Amino acid sequence: MFQGVVHGNVAFMVIATVLVFFMTPGLAFFYGGLVEKKHSLTLMLQIFISIGVVTLMWIFGGFSLVFGNTIGGIIGDPFQYMNFKDIVFQVNTTYGLTIPFLMFFMYQLMFAIITLPLMTGSIVNRITMGAWIKYLVIWMILVYFPVAHWVWGEGFLAKMGFVDFAGGTVIHVSAAFSGLGALWVLGKRKVITGKGPFNMGLVAVGAGILMFGWFGFNAGGTLAAAGTTAIVFTNTGVAGASGMIVWAIMSYLEKKKFSFLDPLVGAVAGLATITPASGYVTPPSALLIGALAGIVCFYAIKIPRKMQWDDALDVWGVHGVGGFMGTVLIGLLANGMVNKVSASSHQLWVQLFGAALVGVYSIVVSYLIMKFLDKTSNIRVTKEEIEKGLDESLLNEKYSDD
Repeated sequence: MFQGVVHGNVAFMVIATVLVFFMTPGLAFFYGGLVEKKHSLTLMLQIFISIGVVTLMWIFGGFSLVFGNTIGGIIGDPFQYMNFKDIVFQVNTTYGLTIPFLMFFMYQLMFAIITLPLMTGSIVNRITMGAWIKYLVIWMILVYFPVAHWVWGEGFLAKMGFVDFAGGTVIHVSAAFSGLGALWVLGKRKVITGKGPFNMGLVAVGAGILMFGWFGFNAGGTLAAAGTTAIVFTNTGVAGASGMIVWAIMSYLEKKKFSFLDPLVGAVAGLATITPASGYVTPPSALLIGALAGIVCFYAIKIPRKMQWDDALDVWGVHGVGGFMGTVLIGLLANGMVNKVSASSHQLWVQLFGAALVGVYSIVVSYLIMKFLDKTSNIRVTKEEIEKGLDESLLNEKYSDD
C-alpha cells in the first residue's frame, strides 16, 4: 500500500491542506466584519456552507470532472473517481508521485471550497440563502470544474502550455469575474447606508488568517517538501508584504491620512497577484509583482464604482484584476531555473489568452446562471428584509440593542 510515498511530503501536504482549509473561515471573518452587523452572519453562512456543499459535490463527481481522463480537453470523466473509486489506496502517477492520491484529493478540495465564496463580497445583501446554494451548485458544475480541468487536469489550456501555479486564474479570476456577471443581473443593493465595517477586529483576524493560510495555498502546490517549496513560500511572503506597503502608500497619498483597512486589502491584493506566478518566478520578481498589485489593484477597484456596478467589497478589483495580472506576468517574469516555464513572447500570449478566456467565460456563464435563477424563482431579498437585517429576516438571528 502507498509504495513510493515519502512520509515527510505527506506531513507537509497535511499542513498545507489544513492551512488552505483555514482560509475559508478566515474569508468569512474578513468579509463578515466589513458589512453591517445585522447582515454579517448571513454573509458568513454563505461562505461556510460551501464547506459542506462542495465537499459532497467533490466526492460524487467533482474531483473526477477536474482530474479524470479528459473528454475532448473540456472536462474529465465524471465517473472515474466518483465516491473515492481508485483513490483511497493509490499513489497516482500523474498527480503527486510521492503522496497518496487521497492526499491530493483533499488538498485540491480545499481550493474548490474557497473559490466561489470569494465572490460573495460582490453581491452583498442581494440574494437569499436558498438561491445562493442553488447558484453555488450550478456554478461549480458549469464553471469551476471545467476551468480547473482546462488548467490543472488534461484540458486544452494545459496542452497549450498555459500555467497557473496555485489558482490566480482557476480561483481568483473565475470567482471575481463571475461576480460581475452575477451583479449585472442582481443590480445594486436596495439599501446602502454608507456605514463602515461593523467590526474591524474581526476583519483583522480574518485578514491575518488569510495571510497565514496563503503560505499553504501556494507552497502546497509543489506537492512535496522540496527545494522549490522554499522559493514559492518566500515569493508568497514578499509579494504580500510589498502589496501591503505600496497600497498603504497609495492610500495615504490620496487621503492624506493612514487607514487600518487599506494595508490589509493591499496584502490580499499582493497575495492574489503572486498566486499564479508563485512557482515560476524568483523572489525579486515576486517583490515587483506585489508592488504592481499595490498600484494596479488600488486603481482597479475604482472602475466598478465609476461604472456603478456596486461590487460591494471590491472583489473584482482585488482578486479578479490581481489574479489576471499575476497570470499574465508569468509570460514576462518566469524563470526557467525555478520551474520548467520561462518568460517568452509565446508564453505571454498563451497566458493572456487563457486568463482572458476564463474571465469572459466566467462572466457569461455566471450571468446566465443568475438570470435563469431570477426567472424561475424568487432569489432576491426585499428592501424590508435588508432594513430589518438579513440575519434576523433569513436566519432568525436576533441581536440585543447595544
